[in-house]
Amino acid sequence: MAGRHAHLPLTSRIFYRESRFTLALGLPVAGAQLAQIAMQVVDTLMAGNYGGTDLAGVAIGSSLFMPVFMLCAGILMAVNPIVAQLVGAREHKNAGKNLRQGLWLSLILTIPAFLALRNATPVMHLMGMEAEVIHIADGYLKAVSWGTPAAFAFMTLRFFNEALGATRPPMFITILGLLFNIISNYTLIYGQWGMPELGGVGAGWATTIVFWVMFLTITLFTFTRPEYKKYRLLQDVKWPEIPYVREILRIGIPNGISSCMEVTLFSVTALLMGSIGTTAVAGHQIAINIASVTFMVALGLSTAVTVRVGQAIGRNSPHRARLSGFTGIGLITAYMGLMAIVFITFPEQLAGLYTQETDILGVAAQLLILAAIFQISDGLQVSGLAALRGLKDTRIPMYVNFVAYWVIGIPLGYLLGIHLGIGPSGLWIGLIAGLTTAALLHCFRFHLLSKKEVNSVEFDVPLSGSESVSR
Repeated sequence: MAGRHAHLPLTSRIFYRESRFTLALGLPVAGAQLAQIAMQVVDTLMAGNYGGTDLAGVAIGSSLFMPVFMLCAGILMAVNPIVAQLVGAREHKNAGKNLRQGLWLSLILTIPAFLALRNATPVMHLMGMEAEVIHIADGYLKAVSWGTPAAFAFMTLRFFNEALGATRPPMFITILGLLFNIISNYTLIYGQWGMPELGGVGAGWATTIVFWVMFLTITLFTFTRPEYKKYRLLQDVKWPEIPYVREILRIGIPNGISSCMEVTLFSVTALLMGSIGTTAVAGHQIAINIASVTFMVALGLSTAVTVRVGQAIGRNSPHRARLSGFTGIGLITAYMGLMAIVFITFPEQLAGLYTQETDILGVAAQLLILAAIFQISDGLQVSGLAALRGLKDTRIPMYVNFVAYWVIGIPLGYLLGIHLGIGPSGLWIGLIAGLTTAALLHCFRFHLLSKKEVNSVEFDVPLSGSESVSR
């Protein structure tokens, strides 16, 4: 490769190599994210085919489960930048210790999550839902609650592997989980092969089975891989150690809250859309579903940005960290820009994959035009946030997300869409404003912090075209 690009300036060659490293690390994570989305689609399709009430119960149960899951997964995601920096610094023993402490923390987080999921009925009553829907959603949540220990431990092990550059195994394991999800849903929802017919509640038990399958598989992979011996994963096992757990929480809690605030931005928009009418909700759901698929790829690539920035900081190379961050930001934004062109060019065709009802099709196509705008903003905010995470900077980004989403995005969407009567487009203008604010501030903060790192370090590992990456 170096020979083929020897005519390029050194910085251009490094940019080219960095792009290849980012794509090699990030695309498998994107594949895993898409497989996770596919699991939700399978749950929806199979529950929907069983019955409308069961579909509603699964939808409500899933919407209550996701904030809990995202909060805990966001906290545990701190393992990724911590281990990435330790790997860059070649502190392999400490990297292994942080994995063990992360696993302890995942078990601790299971307790409040388990209790919350099993006591969500009052929330559903406050929302005024039908008794039969509440019954199914409650059964779904209680079934899923038994999978939380495996789900949180799996995410911890996944973040550890990704920090080492091993992103393909979690992807294959997630695809395996998707296959188990299809089989388990078919068996438990419809009562096949002598199993009980559980309807929508069966989707919850299928999800729990999938979590345990993925956890056991990634555990077997991680603790038996010969290359991981240097991390001493099974040596010096201790009870939770406060300094390590505190470090994970210091980075992870703001990150988890940030994730929740972004999820709630879209959730509140969907709820406000319900006050406009059924057609608005249906069109919104179609447009958001399409945009979510493209975002999963950007989210997967952003993990590679965190890893590359973190490993470079660990190697005491802020120049490389800055280059890695802005390379990833550029790649992700370019991809989202391409998707924006697709949305603008084929809005009716994309929406037509979901419905042929003229009214709904019109709303969805109109919103896809707006989605083209926030594709750019979404790409910038997720990549900028990932670059900051690689620097272990999560507290200020949490405040930024609060202002962007809850002070600007939601109020502006309500003002335009509901108060001024613009409708679905007005609510989506609020989404665009919130995401754009977060995007600009996250990227600007990474520029400032990475520049500060470059100026403050006394010795920087020189940039070269021959650097290897942990794979």
